[in-house]
Amino acid sequence: MLRQPVKLELRGITKSFPGVLANDHIDLVVEPGEVHVLLGENGAGKTTLMNILYGLYHPDEGEILVNGAPVKFQSPSDAIRMGIGMVHQHFMLIPVFTVAENVMLGSELTRPFGLLDRGRARREVQRLGQEFGLPVDPDALVSSLSVGAQQRVEIVKALYRQAGVLILDEPTAVLTPQETEELLRVMESLKHAGRSLVFITHKLKEAMRVADRITVLRGGRVVGSTVPAKSTEAQLAAMMVGRAIRLGVERPPAKPGAVVLEVEGLTVRDARGQVAVDDVSFQVRAGEIVTVAGVQGNGQTELIRAIMGLDPVAAGHITAAGRDVTTSSPRETLASGVGHVPEDRVRDGLVSDLSVAENLVLDTYYLPPFARGLVLEPDEIRRNADERIREFDIRTPSASVQAGTLSGGNQQRVVVAREFSRPISLLIASQPTRGLDVGSIEYIHERIVKLRDQGDAVLIVSSDLDEVLALGDRISVMYRGRMEGPFDSGSATREEIGLMMAGTGSEAASAPPDAGRP
Repeated sequence: MLRQPVKLELRGITKSFPGVLANDHIDLVVEPGEVHVLLGENGAGKTTLMNILYGLYHPDEGEILVNGAPVKFQSPSDAIRMGIGMVHQHFMLIPVFTVAENVMLGSELTRPFGLLDRGRARREVQRLGQEFGLPVDPDALVSSLSVGAQQRVEIVKALYRQAGVLILDEPTAVLTPQETEELLRVMESLKHAGRSLVFITHKLKEAMRVADRITVLRGGRVVGSTVPAKSTEAQLAAMMVGRAIRLGVERPPAKPGAVVLEVEGLTVRDARGQVAVDDVSFQVRAGEIVTVAGVQGNGQTELIRAIMGLDPVAAGHITAAGRDVTTSSPRETLASGVGHVPEDRVRDGLVSDLSVAENLVLDTYYLPPFARGLVLEPDEIRRNADERIREFDIRTPSASVQAGTLSGGNQQRVVVAREFSRPISLLIASQPTRGLDVGSIEYIHERIVKLRDQGDAVLIVSSDLDEVLALGDRISVMYRGRMEGPFDSGSATREEIGLMMAGTGSEAASAPPDAGRP
């Protein structure tokens, strides 16, 4: 049972880091039984504000009030005791524990002699699941659950701790459309039960659908607060970015040319030796964009890593730009005219401790004009950086700062600038706009379409169905290592593609037998 409804107030919250004013006198009120959506660009201060609210950071100025009383949080445990819970974008679960064990971890129920009362925990998980529409097997291992089910476990865990305010950080980023619908229904159920929700998202349609109130941050400040009935998606986007934003992607019909990428019978095993990509075949032609939809963990990561030479191929062949790259190294694959925007920009796309200028030549630092033999040419590297920073609007104090200090959106622009600025005939991009704001998404989509229109082949892997539909001339879906499609983007509805992402095929969306080899 909820102890009592929670009214949350933030007054004058200010937080600085060296050289950055992350939050600048922010006021925010979250009423009991309210869904309060927080919008803002990358670097707008949303995450810092929520980390303060959850006790991970301490504000330099300002105060937090719970039901009118000032509180100070030294750690997340203090926030939890005051009825504030948080579901992080990256789940905080232990895979080898059961659902009930994860839910009770840190708030263990005990029987006499200190024995864990697992039965009571199981019953509580079942009760909460039934009450709020969060069905989950309390005895299931977390490692066996889908992403959507794991998220339900995180919400149950917060409710088990009697959270009156629930912070949801980009909760739909890794869900299928059907799972997203389920989550939005759960949010309605929580609201009607008197819970307050702070919903952080960059998806404007979701914000307009579920919000009771929307607060927009820009540059660490509140620039506006509104309600859906008095706003449009375009107005919210303009508030976030400070200028008018074109929502959606404008692109003329594709004019496909010769085959640039051909994958035949590809099988790839993951680190545990399990088949992650199972006999996949498809083609990508010059002047077209093929998008691959799928929830994370269905083989897309291993598919792209194999094409790029990062993981070995168990069976099959890969031809890129007329060259067999099945056993090529990453450097050889890149040198054959392939550009790569990796799934994880921090781990695989950048060297965070190197400067922006150095990151902009990671693919080509050993080639003229950036090197003369074994000697680097610093002036040329700086000149290239200055040009790329201007061309791709990378927001950085200078080319010499460490890439790791930039916001997520600007880090992605560094990767895109590097890959788009050398001669390529094929672009492979995984999750190219994951976690980015509407301004950065608009920019990167425009650059991708520009590549296609100049005759390059483009392969995009994304778990964002809006992105898949907006960019794809042909669309494939991956589920448990198998690929369905590619098929023409006009031959299936959003609902049908969403069902395929969840493992439910659709005859209406099925590709003809030769669709993989047009």
